[in-house]
Amino acid sequence: MSKIPVILIFDVGKTNKKLLLFDQQYGLVHEESKKLDETKDEDGFSCEDVTKLTDWVKNSFSKLLSDERFDIKAVNFSAYGASFVYLDDKGEVLLPLYNYLKPYPKKLQEQFYKTY
Repeated sequence: MSKIPVILIFDVGKTNKKLLLFDQQYGLVHEESKKLDETKDEDGFSCEDVTKLTDWVKNSFSKLLSDERFDIKAVNFSAYGASFVYLDDKGEVLLPLYNYLKPYPKKLQEQFYKTY
């Protein structure tokens, strides 16, 4: 049996994380969904657990690479919000993946607008 050439998409949503495989005609051939528990930032505000998210992506990718049904030709990511993670010079995560819904402190906001 020959492997199906596929494009792998990691769709990182706020609530659910999805793994999608599309064939060369862009038909969906495989889908998985995962809900990951959030963590809290230093202020107690809910945020994405970067470690769990990273582990899910790596483990899912590794599992698919060894799946005899699929031949991964390309990988892409889609994600929610304007999210980013601070990394150190070794590529290690320094701070949480802050939730874009986290309120910005009023005093800092006023200072920012006054300055800029």
